[in-house]
Amino acid sequence: MLTIRLQRVGKKNEPTFRVVLTDSKNSSKSGKFLEVLGSYDARDKNETKLNADRIKHWISVGAKLSDTVHNLLINKKIISGKKINVLPKKSPIKKESPEVAGQTPAPTPEPAK
Repeated sequence: MLTIRLQRVGKKNEPTFRVVLTDSKNSSKSGKFLEVLGSYDARDKNETKLNADRIKHWISVGAKLSDTVHNLLINKKIISGKKINVLPKKSPIKKESPEVAGQTPAPTPEPAK
């Protein structure tokens, strides 16, 4: 399956990315791709250059988008839709304890002497 995703090409502490079309089985660091569809500079948002015609063509053929590229294309108004949350959840949601819910906990029996 074809995927449109980012490939890092910048120096250390200077992140710049290529937007590439690649097979989903290729590693992001392998360097293998079929076509370069644009570039994205993470430090300067105005430096984003995308080939909208080719991106729309590959999406129509059936290429999938990575979540970050999906959000980037929505920002640049190339596609429409809702953004996808790409941030990881740090901890699972905890259920409310009885004290928080407004109930008093049952008294604990005291040990016999």
